[in-house]
Amino acid sequence: MSAAPSSGILTLMARTIGLSGGIGSGKSTVSRMLQELGAALIDADAIVHELQAPGTPLLAEIRDAFGGSILDAAGALDRKALGAIVFADPDARALLGQLVHPRVGEEMVQRSRAAVAAGNPLIVLDIPLLFEGRAAGTGTSARMSYDSTLLVWVPQAVQLSRTMARDRCSREEAQARIDAQMPLDEKRELADAVIDNAGALAETQRQVEAFFREVIAS
Repeated sequence: MSAAPSSGILTLMARTIGLSGGIGSGKSTVSRMLQELGAALIDADAIVHELQAPGTPLLAEIRDAFGGSILDAAGALDRKALGAIVFADPDARALLGQLVHPRVGEEMVQRSRAAVAAGNPLIVLDIPLLFEGRAAGTGTSARMSYDSTLLVWVPQAVQLSRTMARDRCSREEAQARIDAQMPLDEKRELADAVIDNAGALAETQRQVEAFFREVIAS
């Protein structure tokens, strides 16, 4: 799993898992559970928020690409306004990815190195579009190396209802956001392991603990 340093792909001595899901699947819940069990979590979404903070070079590039309407009155990124643009337009979504993914990948590599140096036995790379990026050879997931993948799965009806409740959006808006991602059923066929998060929280916890024990043991 080694690569030349110039490739941007990190050689990790610890066990490394690529975690993904889909909008409304509950990936954040599973990542929190893994972290509570002792995993080092490298969260791509959290890094995106940091890199897009007011005054950052990335936010300025996004504003130049999509216009001032994606900023709120305080000069911060209006994620709902930007989402309305990119979820409706594949070309706009691709452009945003070209701006964001290289920076996020670089930061994840640095944080993964730090986690290895700290002696963490399990590193979880939380990458929402892991399977999309891997299939296309682009995005954050194409810049990272991991031993196996873990998918948080729910039926699409659950995705829809949870997305509507979380984002306070219409059924049509929620469906458009779901349709902008690879279907969870397709991702399930590609994943090395799956957490079924459609049921009670206690059942999800049971699955996560079993997965954690198996990975550490291996």
